[in-house]
Amino acid sequence: MAGTVLIVDAANVVGSRPDGWWRDRVGAAERLLVALADHATRSGHPALAGDGPNQVVVVLEGQARGARDECGPGLTVVRAERDGDGCIVEQVRERAGQDVLVVTSDRELQGRVVAEGAQVQGAGWLLRQLDACGPAVDQR
Repeated sequence: MAGTVLIVDAANVVGSRPDGWWRDRVGAAERLLVALADHATRSGHPALAGDGPNQVVVVLEGQARGARDECGPGLTVVRAERDGDGCIVEQVRERAGQDVLVVTSDRELQGRVVAEGAQVQGAGWLLRQLDACGPAVDQR
């Protein structure tokens, strides 16, 4: 049986903490990617572990598409050409029949991906997972 595919709405997750991300959207996206990769290698959390059948897909949009994504296996970066939400829905559709968990606090997007068969967790859930594992090394 295939593992969990975690699809992360990066703009929503990054935007959920008022830490100055708006001054450096690329840097904020890169910090999220590093934290996800670091967490996957240290935690063994089934939805975040990048080894084996589990996969983490991070959707970047807007200026954040310029983020470097040299984070290792199990982490896929998708750069939305236009609409990040539409890209996330498409990522869910491409994985029909798989166990998909989308991380977003956007209520409209939550409804769209649930209609496609995905499960949903809010941005706070993911941030708590990352915080529990400790700070990732900042690779700036």
